[in-house]
Amino acid sequence: MAVPFVLASQSPARLATLRSAGVDPLVIVSHVDEDAVLAEARATHMAAGWGELPFDDAVLALARAKAQQVASAHDTGAVVLGCDSMLELEGEILGKPGDAATAARRWRDMRGRVGVLHTGHWLVDDRESGSAATVGATASTTVRFADLADAEIDAYVATGEPLHVAGAFTVDSLGGPYVESIDGDYHAVVGVSLPLLRHLLAACGLAFHELWRDDVSAA
Repeated sequence: MAVPFVLASQSPARLATLRSAGVDPLVIVSHVDEDAVLAEARATHMAAGWGELPFDDAVLALARAKAQQVASAHDTGAVVLGCDSMLELEGEILGKPGDAATAARRWRDMRGRVGVLHTGHWLVDDRESGSAATVGATASTTVRFADLADAEIDAYVATGEPLHVAGAFTVDSLGGPYVESIDGDYHAVVGVSLPLLRHLLAACGLAFHELWRDDVSAA
């Protein structure tokens, strides 16, 4: 029987990635004030004398907040995974654009350039007989964007897809033709790094295959 597993994210891409890897998590969407979480993380970082909060730590702080909020607000009895992604482009961090005008403007800035997609992962072992571990890490992947024509940008934005994803792009759906190459973990760009998840599970005393749904483990 599979170890109970919760995905604290409403991302269809993350859910599809996990399912394709044999894991069928329960989805419980977290409800955290992301701006407040980042403000607190930045203040803590500055107070410790470490300067500005690095982008890879920013997504990790958000992933941790999401996993811990779900674990504390629900009696999951499961291993809970929180994730968050942001695109870094020449020193600026880009989350979800939210509206068509912002998405189009970002793509005009991104085309023909290289960014780094940071995806934070945080696990909380909320099982009664589990390790009680709470661990996390960030996967960072370099992404090279195609030099799109204005008409291509307008057509892509009109689909609505880039409005609600980090960095205003996907690599596994309609945005795929507009990503020339990636250097790093493909799955981290989609939204969840399977190799990194394996390492985090090991820190909780679990093997990845212990999450497999029954029809996979019995195959």
